[in-house]
Amino acid sequence: MEAETAVLVVGAGPVGLALACALLQHGVTVRVVDKAAGPATTSRANFVHARGSEVLDRLDALVNLPEESVRAMTITTYAGDRPMMRIRFGDPGLGTAAPPMVISQARVEAHLRERLADLGGRPEWGAALAGFQQDADGVTAVLGDGRTVRAGWLAGCDGTGSAVRKLAGIGFPGVKVSERFLLVDGRLDPGSGSGLDRSGTSGWTHPDGVLGAMPMPGEQWRLLAYDAAFSADKPSEEEIAERMRQILPERTGLPGIRLHDVTWASLFSVHRRLADAYRDGRVLLAGDAAHVHAPFGGQGMLTGLGDAENLAWKLALVVHGVAEGAAAERLLDTYQAERRPLATAVLRGSTAATKVNIAGSPLGRFLRDQVLVRVFNQAWVQRWTTYTTSQLWVSYRRGPLGGRGRKPRPGDRIGDLACRRPDGSRTRLHAELRGRWAVLGDGLECDAAFEAARQRLGDRVVRLHAAGPVDGAAASPALLVRPDAHLACKGGPADLARWLDGALA
Repeated sequence: MEAETAVLVVGAGPVGLALACALLQHGVTVRVVDKAAGPATTSRANFVHARGSEVLDRLDALVNLPEESVRAMTITTYAGDRPMMRIRFGDPGLGTAAPPMVISQARVEAHLRERLADLGGRPEWGAALAGFQQDADGVTAVLGDGRTVRAGWLAGCDGTGSAVRKLAGIGFPGVKVSERFLLVDGRLDPGSGSGLDRSGTSGWTHPDGVLGAMPMPGEQWRLLAYDAAFSADKPSEEEIAERMRQILPERTGLPGIRLHDVTWASLFSVHRRLADAYRDGRVLLAGDAAHVHAPFGGQGMLTGLGDAENLAWKLALVVHGVAEGAAAERLLDTYQAERRPLATAVLRGSTAATKVNIAGSPLGRFLRDQVLVRVFNQAWVQRWTTYTTSQLWVSYRRGPLGGRGRKPRPGDRIGDLACRRPDGSRTRLHAELRGRWAVLGDGLECDAAFEAARQRLGDRVVRLHAAGPVDGAAASPALLVRPDAHLACKGGPADLARWLDGALA
């Protein structure tokens, strides 16, 4: 049976939309379906770290999101009205032009839908996945209304309750990490003399549980509180909001603080889960369908966007037939090999942060409020925290496509370097990667390396000259940079040809 589309993406959240946009950038046909009646107007995620902004930039979907966002790059922790710790976030000098942003996931999704439309795609709402069968040539999916879709590949980006994962029979083991958290979006009147402002996030430690307040665009605030004592069964949004109103002055020590104009309220518990596999034949998982963890650190949407970009260029090479035979299988297997270890590390880190934040024993509170406070007030610890949460450090050098030698090593992220095109015009490396590879370097040997790359990648590779020095690359005539801004290999034409033959032949 002939495929109607190369890839069927299930889920029109940020990960599914990012994957669809990236595939269309690579010239791959895509169909996106989602069981929801329409786009979400509320969301739990509200922070995009620098690496997430980079992915959106390479998708040409960043646009004016930085201008819409709130530049609240500090977290101040209080014990009552006494400030104990202030963490300042910012660019740790890792060569990125894409800023971290406090922005609603709903706005990120809106920008991705606009970009998808520019590329000729659109989500199909009210289209649930009811079942599928895969064979050697593709996947036949059945939608909830009885329609069938024939696709070459099926990508499950449909969240923690993923129908794709369940129908594929892929295990999703994990544990419950915490009891209930309250989440409320609304406006705050902090009362006179509170010192609470919109320059950053504020958090309060309390024996009954932590409470945090993050400024959001449009004069909104997002409130998050751990409240294991709240025992209402399936509470309404108003009941959740009323509970937040009750505990706000108790936890913050601000008797005059008031919550009003609530736009959303929700209740959730924290679970930690990781899929046994990211791939089953022609079925692939990404984002929350593959991993779920605590919201602390803002790693959820960030990790999912990275999944989408990593998967897209590999799947595109397979769809276009550049990676053939056994190499196609090996190349797609590198998706799990590169991304699942990162998810494992994120799960560990977010679980540890959750346990610290909800510490209820006297010893746990002492360690958090006395010991960790002193540690995190150190400037070098704050730089390390920014570095860690940004995910700009992510490298695949230990994966099947990685390598050794002088930095940058194969698998390392390459920063957003200032570059020149062959005609001398100025550009940025990441701006040129949008659906393409890049050969970066100077001299005749680099020109030959570019021709070697073109023999395998065709017009999907561009030639660039670095406007300044690239650390560790002086001895290499050329750097071959992947579409996700990680180094594929470096060297002369024979080196590039050898790497491409090994990965794709």
